[in-house]
Amino acid sequence: MKIKAYVVHEANGPYLLEDVELDEPKSGEVLVRNVATGICHTDEFGRSQGVPIPLPLVLGHEGAGIVERVGTGVEDLKPGDHVGITYAFDNSCDACKHGEPYYCENFNPINFGGVAATDGTTRLHQDGRDVSMFFGQSSFATHSVAAAASVAKVDDDIDLGLVAPLGCGVQTGAGAVINAGQADPSSQVAVFGCGAVGMSVIMGAAVVGCKTIIAVGGNPKSLELARELGEPRTPSTVARWRTSRERSVASPVVAPTSAWTPPETAT
Repeated sequence: MKIKAYVVHEANGPYLLEDVELDEPKSGEVLVRNVATGICHTDEFGRSQGVPIPLPLVLGHEGAGIVERVGTGVEDLKPGDHVGITYAFDNSCDACKHGEPYYCENFNPINFGGVAATDGTTRLHQDGRDVSMFFGQSSFATHSVAAAASVAKVDDDIDLGLVAPLGCGVQTGAGAVINAGQADPSSQVAVFGCGAVGMSVIMGAAVVGCKTIIAVGGNPKSLELARELGEPRTPSTVARWRTSRERSVASPVVAPTSAWTPPETAT
């Protein structure tokens, strides 16, 4: 099918809105009409060729939208479902089998290799040549084909513009403190940089009920938001909340995530 997508043709080149051919979903995949997507510094990393992803390339890795079609073998998703899309993984290595797809042994070859997770080929084409995917979805487009394993259903009344950043930035920050850091109410947490990921660390620490949460940054507005997001989440939480203004650090590596509305679907 013909879709519209923002295509990058050269390192540090512009995002060009162009016609692209998108394959139908194969076994274990779904076709999603993108409603919103996050914009993350990792996309810029791809555009600048910080990692050599084959060009041309369609970026975007925090997609959210509505399922239009499903491939064979997909039983837990159906057309009309509202969904968020996250990173790709092979779903077969030891890490994936143990419920840790973020440690997938083929994470980099899939997500930065320009291919889909299910068979190692791209679903995007233009003028007879392949166009690389990004994180198994390429959400800077009107539509994406992604592995069903990377797609999560959400309630229909949830704003998909808020769902999109859950696919990477929010889970990265919250997961760092909740899962990797194993924080608990006795923990004292310092967060250096109050961008999207840093704010998500703060929210995760608040959910856990950490004893002390310290935000370190140089933007007064961000620090005020950090104070709000770090408020205790349960009545039993006796966490103290401090904002450090004595020290400033550079802007966080990951820029604040924002919602983006894709162009109208091509006819």
